[in-house]
Amino acid sequence: MTSESTERRYAVAARSTERFGRVLCSARNHHFIVDGPVQNGCPGEAVTPAELFLASVGACGVELVQSLARQDEIPLAHIGVEVAGAVDRSRPIRPDVTVLQWCTLDFVLSGVSQEQAEHLIERFKKT
Repeated sequence: MTSESTERRYAVAARSTERFGRVLCSARNHHFIVDGPVQNGCPGEAVTPAELFLASVGACGVELVQSLARQDEIPLAHIGVEVAGAVDRSRPIRPDVTVLQWCTLDFVLSGVSQEQAEHLIERFKKT
């Protein structure tokens, strides 16, 4: 008998472009542009790395809560999440890396009771 691995591997690539501060990113066969923020002298026109990070957290939250609802047979009709965060370089939490001072996730679920919604968000927090 062989057991299936639970490890999930991911790989992405990023490279500079002809425009300073503009990055071409690739994940599998998907390509997208990320701009550094204007505070760094970058274009700031496309999604920035911090925004992409927060969007990734939000996407993870939506997908995971949907999966948990399916597992628990909870009739989730729709889910949305707004994610916000901030970095204050004048008050670093750690001197060796840049980290968010705070981050919030505000979920809105429909098609479920308040009790079911709370159950799903608690499961999400524990995962």
